[in-house]
Amino acid sequence: MRFDVLGPVRVRHGTAEVPVPGVLRQRLLALLLAHANTPVSAEWLSAALWGGEPERRGGSKLHLLVHRLRKTLGEPERLVSDAGGYWMHVEPDELDVERFETLLDLAERNFDPQRRADMLRQALRLWRGTPYQDLDLTELAGEAQRIDERRLVALEQLHAAELDCGRHAFIIAELTELVRENPLRERLHALLMTALYRSGRQADALAVYRRARRTVVDELGLEPGHALRELEQRILAGEHIEFEPPTARPVTRPAQLPHDVPGFVGRDSALAELDRLSEKPEVPIAVVAGTAGVGKSALVTHWAHAARDRFPDGQLYVDLRGYGPDQPLTTTEVLAGFLRALGIPGDAIPADATERAARFRTVVDQRRMLIVLDNAAAPGQIRPLLPGTPTSFVVVTSRDSLSGLSARDGAYRLVLDRMEADEAHALLTDRLGEQVMSAEAAQPLIERCARLPLALRVAAERIHQSTSRDVGELLEDLTDEQRGLDALDTGDEHTSVRAVFSWSYRNLPDDAARLFRLYGFTCRHAGHRIGVFALTALLGADDVQTTRRLLDVLVRAHLLTEVSYGRYEMHALLGDYAAELAELEQDRPEVVARLLGFYLHTADQALRILQPTRDPDAGGLPRPVAMPTLSNQESAVNWLDTERPNLMCAAESAAKAGMNDLVDLLFRMLHDYLSGEARSFDDAERLRVLAAGAPAQDC
Repeated sequence: MRFDVLGPVRVRHGTAEVPVPGVLRQRLLALLLAHANTPVSAEWLSAALWGGEPERRGGSKLHLLVHRLRKTLGEPERLVSDAGGYWMHVEPDELDVERFETLLDLAERNFDPQRRADMLRQALRLWRGTPYQDLDLTELAGEAQRIDERRLVALEQLHAAELDCGRHAFIIAELTELVRENPLRERLHALLMTALYRSGRQADALAVYRRARRTVVDELGLEPGHALRELEQRILAGEHIEFEPPTARPVTRPAQLPHDVPGFVGRDSALAELDRLSEKPEVPIAVVAGTAGVGKSALVTHWAHAARDRFPDGQLYVDLRGYGPDQPLTTTEVLAGFLRALGIPGDAIPADATERAARFRTVVDQRRMLIVLDNAAAPGQIRPLLPGTPTSFVVVTSRDSLSGLSARDGAYRLVLDRMEADEAHALLTDRLGEQVMSAEAAQPLIERCARLPLALRVAAERIHQSTSRDVGELLEDLTDEQRGLDALDTGDEHTSVRAVFSWSYRNLPDDAARLFRLYGFTCRHAGHRIGVFALTALLGADDVQTTRRLLDVLVRAHLLTEVSYGRYEMHALLGDYAAELAELEQDRPEVVARLLGFYLHTADQALRILQPTRDPDAGGLPRPVAMPTLSNQESAVNWLDTERPNLMCAAESAAKAGMNDLVDLLFRMLHDYLSGEARSFDDAERLRVLAAGAPAQDC
């Protein structure tokens, strides 16, 4: 809905005008709009509308008039009543006079004369006549006069800006008409004199001064002011004249980017993609998403420093604290900071978050700015901070995919994966040098750190501080399943790897957090993937679709990767963290039994398809409710081949736990299949050795 008072009062729904019949209804609407979002007493309204009738009768008539106006508007909640009287609820940008004054305030703070002129013309186009036209109310006269004075000041500022742009000849006709309509405004006379003089018309400029002097003397009995007299003398002397608007001051150009990351290496394709996106006007929002510690903020900060010259109107930055030890920032707080950075005084910043967002969109309108919204947790944190036009480029970083921002707001998502091995090696050598960190020494450390930049930097710092500078010692600590994450602890909540992972975990819904914990019971060897049916068994659930929904939550949070349809993996360090959480589960034996039961019952089902005479045997382990459909030999073979790594890990785990009966069962169940047709003779032999009581090793 739109409300217009810069001319006859009117209401619009979209492009359609809403008729407001009756002078009384129009007057009531005008009085409420003149005090928009502010309670007005019933007594004052009655006195304004009916000239001070007795309170009882005036109150009754006002109540009926309010009812009719609500019905006319079609949105009864707009006209609010409370004990203090009535008030009209108006959203930001809905009232034309508010938009007019906002544009004037912005123009006054803009040093670029072309932009100042554009803003002022945009503001003046809102006028359709005189304010509150044809509504003869004394209570509106002062407000109408105030607004009209701002219009005249805006006209003066506009033509001063046009002079600054060198368009003196273009504005002579407009100024001549304005001087005729406002003969006592000396600033308009000065503007017209300057425009004529710059156009080579010195005599005409002096003639304007003589007419202005005659008018002022005749009407006021005074000589023109000092500024106008001085301008005449300078024109007579043939001096060069600049016309600087006294209200203009340099535009605030924020430069809020945090310091660039020292020793930044790699990520060439991601940097190139950000370059490409920043140059496409149809992609004003880019989301850089990825798992914890993958280097999203470092990438964006490094790119932003290199690209800052492409954004001449400045760079805004905020850490939204979506993941971390501190409370997330509210959009109200962020908008206040942005508006102050853009030169809006504190007392001019609206209190309401919606109004702040509207003011922010107005301030950055048509400006070429870079806006970095770091560490976001949800689309709701982002939307109020988006500009209304695509001239600015917004880069968001998040551990979440922020799919809603792509679906509704057209954001382009760039998923930042873990480093390539050569990039990780370059990072380590940059910190430690080639002598300490040879390719041979670096390779196992890189893989144990899961190619995460954060983990690699922490590891490099530990080696750098160590007196022995022994990579082997650190690697030994990292590979200890009980103490692996301890080796990557810095004592700082913002950089310790375990703490950084914990922020992602704490942001999960309870059911998804439970699945993440239970994932810690699965095989964590590189390349071993777990399927949705096994995870359903872990949960003790019978609904695969519910498991898929929870898995989607973990994938969107970049805590899990879907490597193929229905099969998932977790990198080594996240696996360690999930395993730590799994240790806290009170029903650990039941969970392990459910997982092993799934593998053995499904393997038994597959083998009975391949060997119909085989007697069923799953060692008495619980049978899962949800199992994959194995209907023929092909599906049975595919399942056995796919799950072979997990079956071998189950045998290793059982051997380590002293579950010899289970190891023997797996041997009897799988040995012939694995050794037949040379499918996996090594695994068959390993099963035989385990069943014979050999010490368990990693599979």
